[in-house]
Amino acid sequence: MARLLRVHGRVQGVYYRQTTVETAQRLGLQGWVRNRSDGTVQAWVQGQAEAVQALIAWAHQGPPAAQVEQVQIEEVAPTELPAGFVQQQTV
Repeated sequence: MARLLRVHGRVQGVYYRQTTVETAQRLGLQGWVRNRSDGTVQAWVQGQAEAVQALIAWAHQGPPAAQVEQVQIEEVAPTELPAGFVQQQTV
């Protein structure tokens, strides 16, 4: 299962990306997370359905300093990705 997330709110400068990487790695997911120039955080999350759902549930809260207002979730087709979960540069 794969999902593309767009997280809105106070999600940059609060370790949202780093804690997303740590959470995704604990869950055994593949993908990436990055800041966007519009102030949102975007993540491609791929793996077992239960693990993807667990990360989505976590994304609605984020790390302690975050103030998540909205999480947009788009169904996407799984794709071949490098192993692991990483941070990417801002777009």
